[in-house]
Amino acid sequence: MPVSYINEIAKHAGREATVRGWLRHKRGGGKIAFLVVRDGTGDIQAVVSKAVVGDEAFALAGKLTQESSLLLTGTVQADARALGGYELHVSRLEVVQLVADEFPIQPKEHGTGFLMEHRHLWLRSHRQEAVLRIRHEIIRACRNFFDDRGFILADTPIFTPNACEGTTTLFETDYFGEKAYLTQSGQLYNEATAAAFGKVYCFGPTFRAEKSKTRRHLMEFWMVEPEIAFAELADVMALAEEFLAHIVARVLEHRREELKALERDVKKLEAIVPPFPRLTYAEAVAVLQKKGNPIQPGDDFGGDEETILSNEFDRPVIVHRYPAALKAFYMQNDPENPDLALCMDVLAPEGYGEIIGGGQRIHERDKLLARLHAHHLPEDAFKWYLDLRAFGSVPHAGFGMGIERAVAWICGIEHVRETIPFPRMLYKIYP
Repeated sequence: MPVSYINEIAKHAGREATVRGWLRHKRGGGKIAFLVVRDGTGDIQAVVSKAVVGDEAFALAGKLTQESSLLLTGTVQADARALGGYELHVSRLEVVQLVADEFPIQPKEHGTGFLMEHRHLWLRSHRQEAVLRIRHEIIRACRNFFDDRGFILADTPIFTPNACEGTTTLFETDYFGEKAYLTQSGQLYNEATAAAFGKVYCFGPTFRAEKSKTRRHLMEFWMVEPEIAFAELADVMALAEEFLAHIVARVLEHRREELKALERDVKKLEAIVPPFPRLTYAEAVAVLQKKGNPIQPGDDFGGDEETILSNEFDRPVIVHRYPAALKAFYMQNDPENPDLALCMDVLAPEGYGEIIGGGQRIHERDKLLARLHAHHLPEDAFKWYLDLRAFGSVPHAGFGMGIERAVAWICGIEHVRETIPFPRMLYKIYP
């Protein structure tokens, strides 16, 4: 008998097929039972008739408990009223495991703490399935976007000998007697591969030891980071705009059902089309002050400021040219005002704040060396990075997008903890 995934069950309409999965819930009585079964690709209702399967199998169906694992064989019948448009009329039932204990997550209100302690089981819920399918679609869209535009995927190391963003947020580890750190970003290594291939991107986990409990922070998250040789700030602002529009369009095209399950207002996503508004840092400060925020020129933006700014627009807003003192050591200065950095942040609408950060890198060796010294960073650890400015250096630029923040925004969920299968948060590493 052919084995079918539930999302492909229509191929077997009018014929027999076998479905393998887990019992979500059941109902019925007398001589008929209805089992709702999931297999990871979808749900289907299976109709078990005592007259068809016999007394023993029907009695077994009556004993089934939530999350029991099953093999069901039967005839696939189209029914517009049924879940997914098809039902399975069962002729044979086989139990792989009959769950003896009550499933911890029941159809009632559970606190977030309880659900996070049972994250390994919470993943089986409709909501979490929808979020993680959208995450998958976003990741696929990211890869396709860059692959289709001639970028080379060049993976960067997770163990690094030095900091990228700042020494205060590093996870330190022992590397055979030497200090090493979990990567904060693949950007520095991206600059090396961009000098070899022209257009590159890396995609992998990154780590920030930030003692933050905000809804936007994780200790371990995934970033996609493109880097382009012979590029300036304007080039990566345009690329980021095109990139985000592409991702949202792909989710709208392929994951409407999941967005519906999350009760996401898709009209707000349909508005995500270029051009995106652009503000200088100075213009953004003026907007914030007009809104009553106490920020002063030279102050960095926090969650409150990003929320106010992003609520002003129906699509992402690009804020550029922050004070150089607020940015990383490798950021190029604006030639028209050296106190400013050629950098940008992209803030998602609806109060979601920063999802992309990037800019133009310093490409002059002497200037980069001076900046390392100013930031009290060890020259020896960055010798290889300085070498990139000694052998064919060119203007280059790139950015990084945190996947979890993008997922939270596109799904319309409040906290990033639901955007990754097993979130790592402050004081939270189980399961």
